[in-house]
Amino acid sequence: MAERLRPPANRVAPRAMYLWGMEALGSVAGGVVLAVAAVLAIRSASPPWFQGWIADDIWWLPVLAAVVLLPLVVVQPVIRYRVHRWEVLPEVVYTLSGWIDRRWHMVPISRIQTVDTRRGAIERVLGLATVRINTASHAGSSTIRGLPGDVAEELAMRVARQANEQRDDAT
Repeated sequence: MAERLRPPANRVAPRAMYLWGMEALGSVAGGVVLAVAAVLAIRSASPPWFQGWIADDIWWLPVLAAVVLLPLVVVQPVIRYRVHRWEVLPEVVYTLSGWIDRRWHMVPISRIQTVDTRRGAIERVLGLATVRINTASHAGSSTIRGLPGDVAEELAMRVARQANEQRDDAT
């Protein structure tokens, strides 16, 4: 009987929910600004009878923003936190990510070329970091977001050391 995939053992930091929520809030806020600018541009270039309609019936724009904002800013981070996991095994780095689509990703240690850590502005404020595991193939690379900074640094060093040891054994 075939063995089933099990979720990786390690979760990301709970603070990752704030990271994903703030990123979603920024995206939605940009979309709202763009929508308001579009409505104002249409209103200024429209005939007078249409301008009155837009001014009177603009109430739906904040409602639409709230309907989009709630799932993206509140629900999405919680679901992502429940799903996102990672694990380093002797032969593979194993990750699970996504909130609508699930991505199971296994990167063989022997194929790893570089391991990088990154800390964006919001990540620095929250004490988080991202680990990027690169192979020769773009499709073979993997990213683990939402790790505590010290865990990310230790993970990057551990994976790089394992990859180097396996590369030395192969020659």
